[in-house]
Amino acid sequence: MNRHHPRRRGKVRGALALAGLLLAGLLGGSAATAATIATAAEPPVLRVGVLSGSAPCSDHTGNRWSGSAVELWNRLAIEEGLPFVFEARASASSLLAATAAGELDVGVGCLNVTPERIGRYRFSLPFQEMGLAVLVKRDRLELGQAVLRSLLAPDLLRLLGGYLVAIGLVSGVLWVVEGPQRLRDGQDHRRGFAKVFQILATGPGTNTIATTTRGHGLVIVSYLIRIVTASLLVSYITINVVQEPRASGARPLRSLQDLAGQRVAARPGSVSSASLERINAGGTAEPITIVPLPRVQEALQLLTDDRADAVLADDPQLEFLLRRSGNRQLELVLRNQQSESQAFVFSPQLDPATQARIDHAISRLKQQGVVAALRREAMNKS
Repeated sequence: MNRHHPRRRGKVRGALALAGLLLAGLLGGSAATAATIATAAEPPVLRVGVLSGSAPCSDHTGNRWSGSAVELWNRLAIEEGLPFVFEARASASSLLAATAAGELDVGVGCLNVTPERIGRYRFSLPFQEMGLAVLVKRDRLELGQAVLRSLLAPDLLRLLGGYLVAIGLVSGVLWVVEGPQRLRDGQDHRRGFAKVFQILATGPGTNTIATTTRGHGLVIVSYLIRIVTASLLVSYITINVVQEPRASGARPLRSLQDLAGQRVAARPGSVSSASLERINAGGTAEPITIVPLPRVQEALQLLTDDRADAVLADDPQLEFLLRRSGNRQLELVLRNQQSESQAFVFSPQLDPATQARIDHAISRLKQQGVVAALRREAMNKS
Protein backbone atom coordinates (compact mmCIF):
# COMPACT_ATOMS: atom_id res chain seq x y z
CA MET A 1 0.00 0.00 0.00
CA ASN A 2 1.56 3.28 -1.07
CA ARG A 3 0.55 6.75 0.00
CA HIS A 4 0.50 9.43 -2.66
CA HIS A 5 0.47 13.17 -1.80
CA PRO A 6 0.23 15.61 -4.68
CA ARG A 7 3.23 17.89 -4.72
CA ARG A 8 1.29 21.01 -5.58
CA ARG A 9 0.10 23.21 -2.76
CA GLY A 10 2.03 21.19 -0.17
CA LYS A 11 3.86 24.23 1.17
CA VAL A 12 0.67 26.27 1.04
CA ARG A 13 -1.21 23.75 3.17
CA GLY A 14 1.64 23.63 5.66
CA ALA A 15 1.70 27.40 5.90
CA LEU A 16 -2.07 27.52 6.40
CA ALA A 17 -1.91 24.94 9.13
CA LEU A 18 0.86 26.86 10.92
CA ALA A 19 -1.07 30.09 10.55
CA GLY A 20 -4.14 28.43 12.05
CA LEU A 21 -2.15 27.29 15.06
CA LEU A 22 -0.67 30.75 15.61
CA LEU A 23 -4.06 32.41 15.20
CA ALA A 24 -5.63 30.05 17.70
CA GLY A 25 -2.84 30.80 20.16
CA LEU A 26 -3.14 34.55 19.71
CA LEU A 27 -6.89 34.43 20.19
CA GLY A 28 -6.51 32.35 23.27
CA GLY A 29 -8.34 29.44 21.71
CA SER A 30 -8.04 25.94 22.96
CA ALA A 31 -5.75 23.29 21.51
CA ALA A 32 -8.80 21.57 20.08
CA THR A 33 -9.67 24.69 18.08
CA ALA A 34 -6.15 24.84 16.68
CA ALA A 35 -6.26 21.19 15.73
CA THR A 36 -9.58 21.72 13.98
CA ILE A 37 -8.18 24.57 11.90
CA ALA A 38 -5.07 22.55 11.00
CA THR A 39 -7.19 19.57 9.99
CA ALA A 40 -9.42 21.75 7.82
CA ALA A 41 -6.37 22.96 5.92
CA GLU A 42 -5.23 19.40 5.15
CA PRO A 43 -7.50 17.53 2.67
CA PRO A 44 -8.55 14.07 3.86
CA VAL A 45 -6.61 11.14 2.48
CA LEU A 46 -8.85 9.22 0.07
CA ARG A 47 -8.95 5.42 0.21
CA VAL A 48 -8.77 4.44 -3.45
CA GLY A 49 -9.42 0.83 -4.41
CA VAL A 50 -7.89 -0.43 -7.65
CA LEU A 51 -8.89 -3.48 -9.68
CA SER A 52 -5.78 -5.61 -10.15
CA GLY A 53 -4.99 -8.03 -12.96
CA SER A 54 -6.81 -5.99 -15.61
CA ALA A 55 -4.02 -4.72 -17.86
CA PRO A 56 -3.89 -2.43 -19.79
CA CYS A 57 -6.48 -0.67 -17.62
CA SER A 58 -5.17 -1.39 -14.12
CA ASP A 59 -2.58 -3.83 -12.88
CA HIS A 60 -0.06 -4.26 -10.06
CA THR A 61 3.34 -5.60 -11.11
CA GLY A 62 6.78 -5.08 -9.67
CA ASN A 63 5.42 -3.27 -6.60
CA ARG A 64 3.95 -0.61 -8.86
CA TRP A 65 0.48 0.24 -10.14
CA SER A 66 0.10 0.83 -13.87
CA GLY A 67 -2.57 1.10 -16.54
CA SER A 68 -4.65 3.76 -18.28
CA ALA A 69 -7.22 4.06 -15.47
CA VAL A 70 -4.49 4.28 -12.81
CA GLU A 71 -2.60 6.95 -14.77
CA LEU A 72 -5.84 8.88 -15.27
CA TRP A 73 -6.49 8.84 -11.53
CA ASN A 74 -2.91 9.89 -10.74
CA ARG A 75 -3.19 12.77 -13.18
CA LEU A 76 -6.47 14.15 -11.85
CA ALA A 77 -5.44 13.63 -8.19
CA ILE A 78 -2.30 15.71 -8.75
CA GLU A 79 -4.19 18.45 -10.56
CA GLU A 80 -6.95 18.58 -7.94
CA GLY A 81 -4.66 18.22 -4.91
CA LEU A 82 -6.26 15.01 -3.61
CA PRO A 83 -4.00 12.88 -1.37
CA PHE A 84 -4.81 9.18 -1.44
CA VAL A 85 -3.71 5.64 -0.70
CA PHE A 86 -4.15 2.67 -3.06
CA GLU A 87 -5.77 -0.59 -1.95
CA ALA A 88 -5.90 -3.61 -4.25
CA ARG A 89 -9.10 -5.49 -5.05
CA ALA A 90 -9.09 -8.80 -6.93
CA SER A 91 -12.44 -8.50 -8.74
CA ALA A 92 -14.84 -5.86 -9.99
CA SER A 93 -17.59 -7.15 -7.70
CA SER A 94 -15.40 -6.86 -4.57
CA LEU A 95 -14.26 -3.38 -5.60
CA LEU A 96 -17.84 -2.20 -6.16
CA ALA A 97 -19.05 -3.78 -2.89
CA ALA A 98 -16.24 -2.27 -0.81
CA THR A 99 -16.88 1.18 -2.27
CA ALA A 100 -20.63 0.95 -1.74
CA ALA A 101 -20.05 -0.13 1.89
CA GLY A 102 -17.84 2.89 2.55
CA GLU A 103 -14.67 0.83 3.01
CA LEU A 104 -13.24 2.76 0.06
CA ASP A 105 -13.88 6.32 -1.08
CA VAL A 106 -13.25 5.72 -4.78
CA GLY A 107 -12.97 2.60 -6.91
CA VAL A 108 -10.57 2.92 -9.86
CA GLY A 109 -10.70 0.70 -12.92
CA CYS A 110 -12.43 0.38 -16.27
CA LEU A 111 -15.73 -0.39 -14.57
CA ASN A 112 -18.70 -0.95 -16.88
CA VAL A 113 -21.73 1.20 -16.17
CA THR A 114 -24.39 -1.45 -16.74
CA PRO A 115 -28.15 -1.00 -16.22
CA GLU A 116 -27.97 -3.38 -13.25
CA ARG A 117 -25.19 -1.38 -11.59
CA ILE A 118 -26.60 2.11 -12.12
CA GLY A 119 -29.27 1.71 -9.45
CA ARG A 120 -26.86 0.22 -6.90
CA TYR A 121 -23.66 2.25 -7.24
CA ARG A 122 -22.63 5.88 -7.73
CA PHE A 123 -20.42 6.27 -10.78
CA SER A 124 -18.19 9.10 -11.90
CA LEU A 125 -18.43 10.77 -15.26
CA PRO A 126 -17.64 8.04 -17.86
CA PHE A 127 -14.20 8.44 -19.42
CA GLN A 128 -14.45 5.87 -22.24
CA GLU A 129 -16.69 3.29 -23.91
CA MET A 130 -15.62 -0.29 -24.56
CA GLY A 131 -17.12 -3.68 -25.45
CA LEU A 132 -16.39 -7.35 -24.93
CA ALA A 133 -14.46 -9.74 -27.16
CA VAL A 134 -13.87 -13.50 -27.34
CA LEU A 135 -10.42 -15.07 -27.49
CA VAL A 136 -10.21 -18.58 -28.96
CA LYS A 137 -7.54 -21.04 -29.97
CA ARG A 138 -7.01 -21.17 -33.71
CA ASP A 139 -7.17 -24.64 -35.23
CA ARG A 140 -5.48 -24.38 -38.63
CA LEU A 141 -7.10 -27.55 -39.93
CA GLU A 142 -10.50 -26.38 -38.79
CA LEU A 143 -9.81 -22.93 -40.29
CA GLY A 144 -9.15 -24.51 -43.70
CA GLN A 145 -12.27 -26.61 -43.37
CA ALA A 146 -14.33 -23.54 -42.48
CA VAL A 147 -13.06 -21.70 -45.57
CA LEU A 148 -13.78 -24.73 -47.75
CA ARG A 149 -17.30 -25.02 -46.31
CA SER A 150 -17.90 -21.35 -47.07
CA LEU A 151 -16.68 -21.70 -50.66
CA LEU A 152 -18.88 -24.75 -51.24
CA ALA A 153 -21.93 -23.28 -49.52
CA PRO A 154 -25.23 -23.58 -51.46
CA ASP A 155 -25.71 -19.79 -51.56
CA LEU A 156 -22.36 -19.29 -53.27
CA LEU A 157 -22.95 -22.13 -55.72
CA ARG A 158 -26.40 -20.74 -56.59
CA LEU A 159 -24.89 -17.30 -57.18
CA LEU A 160 -22.24 -18.69 -59.52
CA GLY A 161 -24.79 -20.89 -61.28
CA GLY A 162 -27.13 -17.95 -61.79
CA TYR A 163 -24.31 -15.92 -63.28
CA LEU A 164 -23.39 -18.65 -65.77
CA VAL A 165 -27.02 -19.13 -66.78
CA ALA A 166 -27.51 -15.38 -67.31
CA ILE A 167 -24.36 -15.10 -69.43
CA GLY A 168 -25.43 -18.20 -71.38
CA LEU A 169 -28.78 -16.61 -72.20
CA VAL A 170 -27.17 -13.34 -73.32
CA SER A 171 -24.66 -15.33 -75.41
CA GLY A 172 -27.53 -17.23 -77.08
CA VAL A 173 -29.41 -14.05 -77.95
CA LEU A 174 -26.23 -12.43 -79.25
CA TRP A 175 -25.53 -15.56 -81.32
CA VAL A 176 -28.90 -15.12 -83.00
CA VAL A 177 -28.69 -11.31 -83.38
CA GLU A 178 -25.19 -11.17 -84.84
CA GLY A 179 -25.54 -14.35 -86.89
CA PRO A 180 -23.78 -17.65 -86.34
CA GLN A 181 -21.85 -17.40 -89.59
CA ARG A 182 -20.02 -14.24 -88.53
CA LEU A 183 -19.43 -15.28 -84.91
CA ARG A 184 -18.10 -18.74 -85.77
CA ASP A 185 -14.91 -17.19 -87.17
CA GLY A 186 -14.07 -20.31 -89.16
CA GLN A 187 -14.87 -22.70 -86.30
CA ASP A 188 -17.73 -25.12 -85.88
CA HIS A 189 -20.91 -23.92 -84.18
CA ARG A 190 -20.04 -25.40 -80.79
CA ARG A 191 -16.58 -23.83 -80.58
CA GLY A 192 -17.87 -20.55 -81.96
CA PHE A 193 -20.59 -20.33 -79.29
CA ALA A 194 -18.11 -21.33 -76.57
CA LYS A 195 -15.85 -18.48 -77.63
CA VAL A 196 -18.72 -15.95 -77.46
CA PHE A 197 -19.71 -17.28 -74.01
CA GLN A 198 -16.12 -17.02 -72.75
CA ILE A 199 -15.74 -13.44 -74.01
CA LEU A 200 -18.98 -12.26 -72.42
CA ALA A 201 -18.23 -14.09 -69.15
CA THR A 202 -14.69 -12.72 -68.72
CA GLY A 203 -14.86 -9.32 -70.44
CA PRO A 204 -11.78 -9.00 -72.68
CA GLY A 205 -12.68 -9.01 -76.38
CA THR A 206 -16.30 -7.87 -76.12
CA ASN A 207 -15.60 -5.01 -78.54
CA THR A 208 -14.83 -7.54 -81.32
CA ILE A 209 -17.96 -9.68 -81.29
CA ALA A 210 -20.77 -7.15 -81.85
CA THR A 211 -21.41 -4.99 -84.91
CA THR A 212 -25.13 -4.24 -84.66
CA THR A 213 -26.82 -1.85 -82.25
CA ARG A 214 -28.72 -4.69 -80.58
CA GLY A 215 -25.48 -6.65 -80.31
CA HIS A 216 -23.73 -3.79 -78.52
CA GLY A 217 -26.73 -3.52 -76.19
CA LEU A 218 -26.38 -7.20 -75.30
CA VAL A 219 -22.66 -6.68 -74.61
CA ILE A 220 -23.60 -3.89 -72.17
CA VAL A 221 -26.14 -6.20 -70.52
CA SER A 222 -23.44 -8.84 -70.03
CA TYR A 223 -21.18 -6.18 -68.52
CA LEU A 224 -23.85 -5.17 -66.00
CA ILE A 225 -24.46 -8.82 -65.06
CA ARG A 226 -20.72 -9.27 -64.58
CA ILE A 227 -20.13 -6.29 -62.28
CA VAL A 228 -23.25 -6.94 -60.16
CA THR A 229 -22.29 -10.60 -59.71
CA ALA A 230 -18.69 -9.62 -58.88
CA SER A 231 -19.92 -7.23 -56.17
CA LEU A 232 -22.13 -9.93 -54.66
CA LEU A 233 -19.24 -12.41 -54.72
CA VAL A 234 -16.88 -9.99 -52.98
CA SER A 235 -19.49 -9.25 -50.30
CA TYR A 236 -20.19 -12.93 -49.75
CA ILE A 237 -16.54 -13.92 -49.48
CA THR A 238 -15.73 -10.96 -47.21
CA ILE A 239 -18.56 -11.78 -44.79
CA ASN A 240 -18.48 -15.57 -44.83
CA VAL A 241 -14.82 -16.38 -45.44
CA VAL A 242 -12.63 -13.45 -44.39
CA GLN A 243 -14.51 -11.76 -41.53
CA GLU A 244 -16.61 -14.61 -40.19
CA PRO A 245 -15.26 -15.55 -36.77
CA ARG A 246 -14.04 -19.11 -36.39
CA ALA A 247 -14.03 -21.00 -33.15
CA SER A 248 -11.87 -23.97 -32.32
CA GLY A 249 -14.97 -26.15 -32.51
CA ALA A 250 -17.02 -27.00 -35.55
CA ARG A 251 -19.46 -24.10 -35.15
CA PRO A 252 -18.65 -20.54 -36.19
CA LEU A 253 -19.17 -17.78 -33.62
CA ARG A 254 -21.58 -15.11 -34.82
CA SER A 255 -22.86 -14.01 -31.39
CA LEU A 256 -22.24 -14.69 -27.70
CA GLN A 257 -25.14 -17.17 -27.77
CA ASP A 258 -23.01 -19.39 -30.02
CA LEU A 259 -20.77 -20.04 -27.00
CA ALA A 260 -23.45 -22.43 -25.71
CA GLY A 261 -22.05 -25.81 -24.75
CA GLN A 262 -18.46 -24.54 -24.51
CA ARG A 263 -16.10 -23.88 -21.60
CA VAL A 264 -15.70 -20.11 -21.41
CA ALA A 265 -13.31 -18.39 -19.00
CA ALA A 266 -14.37 -15.09 -17.41
CA ARG A 267 -13.39 -13.08 -14.34
CA PRO A 268 -15.71 -13.71 -11.37
CA GLY A 269 -18.01 -10.78 -10.67
CA SER A 270 -17.29 -9.16 -14.04
CA VAL A 271 -19.68 -8.05 -16.78
CA SER A 272 -18.33 -10.93 -18.88
CA SER A 273 -19.34 -13.48 -16.25
CA ALA A 274 -22.76 -11.83 -15.84
CA SER A 275 -23.31 -12.00 -19.62
CA LEU A 276 -22.57 -15.74 -19.65
CA GLU A 277 -24.87 -16.32 -16.67
CA ARG A 278 -27.60 -14.38 -18.47
CA ILE A 279 -27.25 -16.63 -21.54
CA ASN A 280 -27.51 -19.73 -19.32
CA ALA A 281 -30.56 -18.29 -17.55
CA GLY A 282 -32.21 -17.81 -20.94
CA GLY A 283 -32.73 -21.55 -21.17
CA THR A 284 -30.11 -22.50 -23.74
CA ALA A 285 -30.14 -26.19 -24.66
CA GLU A 286 -26.40 -26.49 -23.95
CA PRO A 287 -25.35 -24.43 -20.91
CA ILE A 288 -22.04 -22.59 -20.95
CA THR A 289 -19.49 -23.88 -18.46
CA ILE A 290 -18.03 -20.76 -16.84
CA VAL A 291 -14.35 -21.25 -15.97
CA PRO A 292 -13.04 -18.82 -13.29
CA LEU A 293 -10.33 -16.48 -14.60
CA PRO A 294 -8.45 -14.88 -11.65
CA ARG A 295 -6.38 -12.61 -13.91
CA VAL A 296 -6.77 -11.77 -17.58
CA GLN A 297 -3.08 -12.65 -18.04
CA GLU A 298 -3.93 -16.30 -17.30
CA ALA A 299 -6.23 -16.51 -20.35
CA LEU A 300 -3.46 -17.68 -22.68
CA GLN A 301 -2.49 -20.56 -20.43
CA LEU A 302 -6.08 -21.69 -20.03
CA LEU A 303 -6.52 -21.92 -23.78
CA THR A 304 -3.18 -23.52 -24.60
CA ASP A 305 -3.63 -26.09 -21.80
CA ASP A 306 -7.13 -26.88 -23.18
CA ARG A 307 -8.77 -25.96 -19.88
CA ALA A 308 -11.12 -23.58 -21.70
CA ASP A 309 -12.51 -23.31 -25.21
CA ALA A 310 -12.80 -19.52 -25.18
CA VAL A 311 -12.18 -16.45 -23.00
CA LEU A 312 -14.64 -13.57 -22.66
CA ALA A 313 -13.26 -10.23 -21.44
CA ASP A 314 -12.94 -6.55 -22.36
CA ASP A 315 -11.78 -6.08 -25.93
CA PRO A 316 -8.72 -3.91 -25.03
CA GLN A 317 -7.58 -6.38 -22.36
CA LEU A 318 -7.54 -9.32 -24.77
CA GLU A 319 -5.96 -7.27 -27.56
CA PHE A 320 -3.22 -6.10 -25.17
CA LEU A 321 -2.64 -9.69 -24.07
CA LEU A 322 -2.27 -10.91 -27.66
CA ARG A 323 0.11 -8.08 -28.55
CA ARG A 324 2.39 -8.87 -25.64
CA SER A 325 2.39 -12.62 -26.18
CA GLY A 326 2.73 -12.69 -29.97
CA ASN A 327 0.92 -16.03 -29.86
CA ARG A 328 -0.27 -16.81 -33.39
CA GLN A 329 -2.21 -19.86 -32.27
CA LEU A 330 -4.86 -17.60 -30.73
CA GLU A 331 -7.24 -15.16 -32.37
CA LEU A 332 -9.64 -12.46 -31.25
CA VAL A 333 -13.24 -12.79 -32.48
CA LEU A 334 -16.64 -11.20 -31.80
CA ARG A 335 -15.09 -7.83 -30.98
CA ASN A 336 -16.88 -4.86 -29.38
CA GLN A 337 -19.85 -6.85 -28.10
CA GLN A 338 -22.24 -5.14 -25.65
CA SER A 339 -20.39 -1.83 -25.75
CA GLU A 340 -20.87 0.16 -22.51
CA SER A 341 -19.52 3.27 -20.80
CA GLN A 342 -16.73 2.81 -18.26
CA ALA A 343 -16.11 4.96 -15.19
CA PHE A 344 -14.84 5.11 -11.59
CA VAL A 345 -17.19 4.37 -8.69
CA PHE A 346 -17.83 6.61 -5.64
CA SER A 347 -18.65 5.73 -2.06
CA PRO A 348 -22.01 7.12 -0.88
CA GLN A 349 -20.09 8.78 1.96
CA LEU A 350 -17.77 10.72 -0.37
CA ASP A 351 -18.63 14.41 -0.11
CA PRO A 352 -20.34 15.93 -3.17
CA ALA A 353 -17.69 18.63 -3.56
CA THR A 354 -14.92 16.03 -4.03
CA GLN A 355 -17.10 14.08 -6.46
CA ALA A 356 -17.70 17.23 -8.50
CA ARG A 357 -13.96 17.98 -8.59
CA ILE A 358 -13.21 14.47 -9.85
CA ASP A 359 -15.94 14.65 -12.51
CA HIS A 360 -14.76 18.07 -13.69
CA ALA A 361 -11.18 16.79 -13.91
CA ILE A 362 -12.28 13.77 -15.98
CA SER A 363 -14.25 16.02 -18.33
CA ARG A 364 -11.29 18.39 -18.69
CA LEU A 365 -8.80 15.59 -19.35
CA LYS A 366 -11.12 14.02 -21.93
CA GLN A 367 -11.46 17.35 -23.71
CA GLN A 368 -7.70 17.83 -23.73
CA GLY A 369 -7.18 14.38 -25.29
CA VAL A 370 -5.31 13.10 -22.24
CA VAL A 371 -7.63 10.12 -21.68
CA ALA A 372 -7.21 8.89 -25.26
CA ALA A 373 -3.44 9.42 -25.08
CA LEU A 374 -3.18 7.42 -21.84
CA ARG A 375 -5.17 4.59 -23.41
CA ARG A 376 -2.90 4.46 -26.48
CA GLU A 377 0.19 4.58 -24.30
CA ALA A 378 -1.05 1.69 -22.14
CA MET A 379 -1.92 -0.42 -25.19
CA ASN A 380 1.50 0.10 -26.76
CA LYS A 381 3.48 -0.88 -23.68
CA SER A 382 5.24 -4.22 -24.06
